[in-house]
This record gives sequence, structure tokens and C-alpha cells, in this order.
Amino acid sequence: MLCSLLVTCPKSTGTRNLYTFRPRSSKKLAMAPPILSLALPSETGRVLSIQSHTVQGYVGNKAAVFPLQLLGYDVDPINSVQFSNHTGYPTFKGQVLNGQQLWDLIEGLEANDLLYYTHLLTDLLEREVTVSVSCNQSFEEGLGRELTSGVEFPDSGVLGVWRNVDFSKREDELSLAKGIMYIYRITSERDGLEACNILHAAGPSKVVITSVHIEDNLLLIGSHQKAKDQPPQQFKIVIPKIPAYFTGTGDLTTALLLGWSNKYPDDLDRASELAVSSLQALLHRTVNDYKSVGFDPQSSSLEIRLIQSKDDICNPQVNYKAEKYH
Repeated sequence: MLCSLLVTCPKSTGTRNLYTFRPRSSKKLAMAPPILSLALPSETGRVLSIQSHTVQGYVGNKAAVFPLQLLGYDVDPINSVQFSNHTGYPTFKGQVLNGQQLWDLIEGLEANDLLYYTHLLTDLLEREVTVSVSCNQSFEEGLGRELTSGVEFPDSGVLGVWRNVDFSKREDELSLAKGIMYIYRITSERDGLEACNILHAAGPSKVVITSVHIEDNLLLIGSHQKAKDQPPQQFKIVIPKIPAYFTGTGDLTTALLLGWSNKYPDDLDRASELAVSSLQALLHRTVNDYKSVGFDPQSSSLEIRLIQSKDDICNPQVNYKAEKYH
């Protein structure tokens, strides 16, 4: 499964520190009302989330927007696809947003002086054409330089690590647009830590690998390099496997990591503990609810119980603790 990409503009609280994607005209619209999320920004931030959307079920933006809003973020979603349901069903219908259609939406925001965002959350790496357009046109300047990737591994254990991208440099834009990546196989904790180091060397200061399969457990491996001349602080969270398959967990995990890591910018361990604890409480509720109606949770993929778990999102009980590597 491809990762979601999370871009953070540092110190993004208050009007003075809001960042724009590219230079904009100073001309103001006559009679336009103020955008209160810009005039009175939240302390957490303003997120542009470009992900998939399903009418039924919780994947992509349906899984990411609600928890971020509960955590206090203003979120503007762009639906990169709109399907009737996720693709795990026997059939699905809907539309895919192409690069030009995405650019039309970006231009509309820009024309109305609405391109103020502190964070970008996207799964667009799944579609090269959309990435190409967005990198070459809408991400040229002004984007924050801190990249945090929530990477979810397939069973094969192959990690696709995208090169760090400085969006002001054309050669790096083209590298991303062509899908250039390292291929690194994860078969142990040591491999996971080395994958984090590869990403640090490419630029990002925070890296979270959200699910590495090791024997009967899943491991979340986190790494925070607070200064370029210092070794990263690395940790793991051991998560017992739940005997069921869920949809939307990667999208939800990335949103939770964004939500909590921005609240704890210097404590990635704590942010990860909160994100994992929220997710696991939600998954256990999902399994129990399916069992309560007589459905075997192991017989099919399960739709997550997102709305019913809002208290676990807002105020998670931390039952999963980070263990530091030395």
C-alpha cells in the first residue's frame, strides 16, 4: 500500500505564520466576506486534504477529515476520487479526478485568495499524472520543508521511499513526478530503523513507519532527528495483531499522527502513543460491534466504526507505550 504524504509548515500558529502554496495577487475581492478560519485561525492549523472519497464507508478523506476536525483543525477536503464504496466490494462506481481537474480547483482557491494552509495531507503518490501536475504548478513555492510520511507496508515488506522534494527545484519536482524511489525490504526491526535513516538523509526530520509485521505483532517504528548533526531519537510501539482486516486504517492513522504530532511537536513518542491508542480502541469497538450482530469479523473486510469512536479520538486512554531504542 502506498503511503500518505503529510507536509508541515513549521510554527504554523497565528495569522503571521500561515504559509501559502505560491505567490498570489494582493488584489482583494470587492464585497467578499472574511474567511473566519483565516481571520481567526485555530491554534492547531488549517489542513488541505487531497484524498479519495467514498459515499459509503470510511476511507481516504472520509476517514481523515472527521478526526482532524475533532482535534481542532480546519480541514478543506479535495476528493481525488469519488466512488460509491471502497474497491474491496464486488463492484464500485464513480469518478477519478485527473490532474487538470485538480488544478482547476487549486486555481479557484487561488483566485479567491483562499490558498492559506499550514498542512497538506495527500495520497496523490498513487497517481503519477496528478502528482506531476500538482508538483509542476501548484507546489512551486512557499510550501513547508518538513515532510512526515505515514508508511504502511504490504505483506511483502517492500518499502517505497520517495526522495525528499524541495518544491522550489524543478529537478526534484520531476523526480517525484516520475515516481523515482528507493526500494528497501523490511524483514526486521533493524531494517525498519535503517529505512528511517534513509528518509532522514533525504531531508525529513520525523518519520513514522506505521505497520511492520514482525511475527505475531505489528510494530510502529518512529524516528525524530531534531538536528541534522545529531542522531535521531528512535522508538517502537508493539501492537498485538487483531484477527481481522479493516479498511481505512492507514488513512485514519496518518490523520491521527498529523493531529497529535502538531500538538506535541517535540515529542513524537507521545504523539504516536496517542494515535495508536485511538486507533486500537476504534478497531476493538469495530470487531465487537460486528460480533454483536452475529457477523464473523474474519470472514470479510470491516468498515471502521469512526463516528462511534469520537471519544477515543478526542481523549484516548494511552494503552500502548513507546519503547526507546538505544
